[in-house]
Formats: sequence, structure tokens, C-alpha cells
Amino acid sequence: MNTRNDTHDLDDLQDLDDLDGRIAQGWGGFAPNGVHVNVVLARRGSPTAASLLGALTQPREGFTPILATVGPDQPSYETVLPPVLLLNKTAPVTPDAAGLVSGAAQLGAAQGALDAAADGLVPATNEVLVFVALWIDGDATDETAVRRATRDAVRSAVSEAAVGRDESVTARHLADRDRLRNPFHHGG
Repeated sequence: MNTRNDTHDLDDLQDLDDLDGRIAQGWGGFAPNGVHVNVVLARRGSPTAASLLGALTQPREGFTPILATVGPDQPSYETVLPPVLLLNKTAPVTPDAAGLVSGAAQLGAAQGALDAAADGLVPATNEVLVFVALWIDGDATDETAVRRATRDAVRSAVSEAAVGRDESVTARHLADRDRLRNPFHHGG
């Protein structure tokens, strides 16, 4: 599907094979508590899913994958469906920053994926894995703002990955390709 439509039912979406490997990005919130995510959707049993799940077996300091869970305490953890695998794009620089990832961002990512499932964009089953690569501003301090920002970013990215985006965005990019900017590029 080439145009974005946030009200699709699963019956109207491509089959699960068509969702496999779809990617998108999303932004939520405002600096310093803003969040940027890259999302990959993977069908259970596909090479994409196998590759993403390999991240669980290769943790390294600052980049330990998290299978998003919810619950009032650790003994009550429950995995959300669709399963969400969360991984940092950059290593947290302080213990507080690490806490934002494992707390606020994990909960927000789970809520964003559940929002997408409730909207019929992806199934709330084990059949599709939502991989989230997460960046949180190093100056972030507000847990509630980071949770909300992560929720918004993940919901937005899953939507774009599942149903595409408005064709006018691509047309604008093509027309303006020599004038495009990005906040990290300061040259001409």
C-alpha cells in the first residue's frame, strides 16, 4: 500500500510475509526528553526475525537487548504481544540514562506497539516481532516525557512500516533532493 491510512484492519493489510522486513523511523517528544527510533518488522520464522533475535544472544555493555515486558513488579513481568525487542543506538552515559531505557523507554515501546496492534496495523500475536533501535537524548531526565515520546515514536514508526506513508512525502524528497537538510550535517 502506498498511502498512509491509520484505520486499517488486519484483514486489509498485506499478509504477514509482506510485513517482514519493513522498516521505518519515528520521533517523539521534544529535547531534551525526545526519542528517535528505527523500527523493523519481522515475521516469526523468517530470516529477518532470526537475524534480529540474534541480538538477544550477543549483548554487550550499553547495548543489552530488552524483550519488552510489563507488570507491577519483576515477578509479575509479562511479555507484550506483538513482542518488542528494544536495543540502544548509543550506550547510556549515566546510570540514570540506563534507567530511562529499561524503565520509561521499555514501557513506552511496549505501549506504542500495543497501540499499533489495537489500531489493526500489526497482529497482537507472536507472529510479528517489532524490533526497536532507540536513541534517547543524553540530557533526558523526565521519565514520563521519555515514556510518552517513546510510545509516540514507536506507534508512528510501526504505522509507517506497516502501511507506508503519504506519497507526497516521497514526491517532495525527490523534487527537493538537492536542498534536503539534516540537523547533523553542517556543511553545504
